[in-house]
Amino acid sequence: MSQPVKIKNALVSVYYKDGLAPLIDLLSKQGVTFYSTGGTESFIRELGHDVVPVEDLTGYPSILGGRVKTLHPKVFGGILSRRPLESDKQQLEEYGIPEIDLVIVDLYPFEETVASGATEQEIIEKIDIGGISLIRAAAKNFNDVVIVASKDEYGRLADILTENEGYTFLEHRRDFAKRAFNVSSHYDTAIFNYFNQIEPLPVFKQSEQRTQVLRYGENPHQQGVFYGNLDHLFDKLNGKELSYNNLVDVDAAVALIDEFDEPTFAILKHTNACGVASRPDLLSAWTDALACDPVSAFGGVIICNGEIGEDTAQEINKLFFEVLIAPAYTEEALRILTSKKNRILLKRKLISLPTKQFKTLLNGVIEQDKDAVIEGPEAMRPATDRQATERELNDLFFANKIVKHTKSNAIVLAKDGQLSASGVGQTSRVDALKQAIQKAKTFGFDLHGAVLASDAFFPFSDCVEIAAEAGITAIAQPGGSIRDQESVDMANKKGVAMVITGVRHFKH
Repeated sequence: MSQPVKIKNALVSVYYKDGLAPLIDLLSKQGVTFYSTGGTESFIRELGHDVVPVEDLTGYPSILGGRVKTLHPKVFGGILSRRPLESDKQQLEEYGIPEIDLVIVDLYPFEETVASGATEQEIIEKIDIGGISLIRAAAKNFNDVVIVASKDEYGRLADILTENEGYTFLEHRRDFAKRAFNVSSHYDTAIFNYFNQIEPLPVFKQSEQRTQVLRYGENPHQQGVFYGNLDHLFDKLNGKELSYNNLVDVDAAVALIDEFDEPTFAILKHTNACGVASRPDLLSAWTDALACDPVSAFGGVIICNGEIGEDTAQEINKLFFEVLIAPAYTEEALRILTSKKNRILLKRKLISLPTKQFKTLLNGVIEQDKDAVIEGPEAMRPATDRQATERELNDLFFANKIVKHTKSNAIVLAKDGQLSASGVGQTSRVDALKQAIQKAKTFGFDLHGAVLASDAFFPFSDCVEIAAEAGITAIAQPGGSIRDQESVDMANKKGVAMVITGVRHFKH
């Protein structure tokens, strides 16, 4: 370590005072002089310590309703002065400016104010000016000054000062500066994104403060980190920490289940549904979702949209699974499901999710709107002589919800509110269909009267012919191929009802 600096003078001006008292007590014992403003000044006095009001230092009171308190050369000169420069020292002496060795400052709660639904004027008033300037000035001059820009750092500074008898070293100050710039950059990003909601500039800015280091990434030889706050989304009631792959599957599961209003269970493996059923009650929905593919369900991620009770929990408990997500559990259900310590149980909270999604690609980032569109019966345009029945339309709607969340090329077969099988991630649509039919047969599904949903159009009539031969009686596809008529003609020939949704749902 190098360049020890003894803290003599500290500027303290914070919005949040919780956790500050022990640090103030320690600094006072070490002979530090405090400069402060407003509520923080009163706080320090109430602790029994002397404090110099900033207005006594500057000769100016707080003005403009508190908008201007610390923006003055006698404050920023003391922070930014370069201690080794004789010319800087002379100017401090000439103008009566004390060297400030420590700045403890936080920022107005901008994000919290936005989230509260406050008015625009209330939000604007929470754009910090003095605080952000103090942070940048002190962090810039880390050679001589310590900056603490978050209450999370109070304990860390106290430990350093206790261990080093009131001194900090360059390594400490540089690290505090790095953390401070993290605070200021996150704050500026939040402000920019607030202003960029209307007629946005084509600029990508994201900042996440919460970090969870994962056991590993997609594979054990890859490192993984989650940036975000899972506590906002879920209460974790049981089990080990979520892995990278768990998180990817949980994201897919949440997106899928949100398509359904009726009691529904979905089982996912590698982000694709291997079992989905909607029923009048959750126990029946679970039984029929599992029946879709009990082999793939092993080790999967399970999600439902209703409270899990004792009977349903007893049935789920028979299966080995990684993650179970529900909006509620009865006490008896939790007693059953927590019998195995490693299985992850999540209780989902009702909060809005982002409407944008992005990922790294090549040497940049791609961003898009989430696919928030789903076509129900009213949006399904009849294309064939025989029109789909009400039952078929309902099943087509059900299948369309699933295919939207299935990796392309995708085909979903369904019957009576239950997934029969799906063809997932194939390089041709006909292969996806053949895979789905074979899988349905493997698990004993009778496809006569089943329906088919496709994530994209049929450029050839072969899929329609194969589907009809398997017993499928209705098809939903987006249309848009120059050869649409060939598929329609084949459907007419086979007596299959076809509807055109007009919306493609590729999922790469």
